[in-house]
Amino acid sequence: MPTKLDPSQIQAALADLPDWHLEGAELVQSFTFTDFLQAIAFVNQVAALAEAAAHHPDIDIRYNHVRLALTTHDAGGLTENDTHLAKSITTTKQSNQH
Repeated sequence: MPTKLDPSQIQAALADLPDWHLEGAELVQSFTFTDFLQAIAFVNQVAALAEAAAHHPDIDIRYNHVRLALTTHDAGGLTENDTHLAKSITTTKQSNQH
């Protein structure tokens, strides 16, 4: 089982993830797209990343808005699994904007 990050490790990780923020024990980011189809296409990309990492975010889709929340339930908080997946999601989103 992955080890839960301590507060200083979480702050260091957030420095590398400027668009993500903490909500309780979750690493959260919201994304806005032009329409529903783009939002779903992004969610499908996130699903592929999550499957490859064997680590799955909570996903909330509201038309063209997607909210992702990452936490490692088994560890009771954030682990490197969460920060690595957040970085992968950020990279995927940035590559779609070009």
